[in-house]
Amino acid sequence: MNSDIIKPEDYIEPACVLCEPAYGQEIPVRTVPQQRIIEKMDEYMSRRDYAGAERHLLYWLEEAQLGNDLGGELMLRNELVGHYRKTGNREQALVHIQKALELVRELGFEGTVSAGTTYTNCGTALNAFGENEQSLALFEKARQAYESSDHVRTDLMGGLYNNMALTCAALKRFDEARAYYAKAMDMMKQTEYGELEQAITCLNLANLIEAEQGLEAGEHEIFDLLDQAYDLLKTEGIPRDGYYAFVLEKCAPTFGYYGYFAAAQELKETSEKIYAGH
Repeated sequence: MNSDIIKPEDYIEPACVLCEPAYGQEIPVRTVPQQRIIEKMDEYMSRRDYAGAERHLLYWLEEAQLGNDLGGELMLRNELVGHYRKTGNREQALVHIQKALELVRELGFEGTVSAGTTYTNCGTALNAFGENEQSLALFEKARQAYESSDHVRTDLMGGLYNNMALTCAALKRFDEARAYYAKAMDMMKQTEYGELEQAITCLNLANLIEAEQGLEAGEHEIFDLLDQAYDLLKTEGIPRDGYYAFVLEKCAPTFGYYGYFAAAQELKETSEKIYAGH
């Protein structure tokens, strides 16, 4: 055996777990438990514990970064975008939107369903903060990614079309908005427990009609849509869980705005009972 042969250990310096890897070594990956993270996140949201949810996500984001788990980091950035959208934290939402979009490129996910989900999530947050042109550009990229796939879920397509419609309505592109709402309804009719999203679409359509025609001219159609939305929200068999409570909470003000005060109060009280664990 030739003892003069140079071995890797002769030129690779030992490295501690907190240091950068030596030249020529691959960075090891320690993946975060994505499913467990989501399940715990659902627990926080079922109690409306937004502070706990934020701590939970930020802890695992740091773990993903330390473990070089880019896929896990992308998932967590997406969750944080949604969290900060719900809590109205524009500054932090924009930070995580930028990071999530950078990760899509770094991972080579552009054009995939995973990218489409990220584009949709980021676009939804931008829409919520009034950045409608940027939002629609991301939704269009998501649409291209989803529609080129044979395996995209109907609920993802429905959510995208609904958000595209919302953004088009905000930009007063009413015909386009109506077309996307129709596509959203079609997708959600094919989705298990899609009645909740159908109800949301009905309420969004009511708002579109008022914006386009005015309340008096559109009154009959608006009230028909409110009746449809209420019936959909009361569909038997839908799990009365944290997400159901969240949807009721978000829908109640629209019913109140159009004078359906009893329905608005009922939805709010049902939501509160679920959050309280009753």
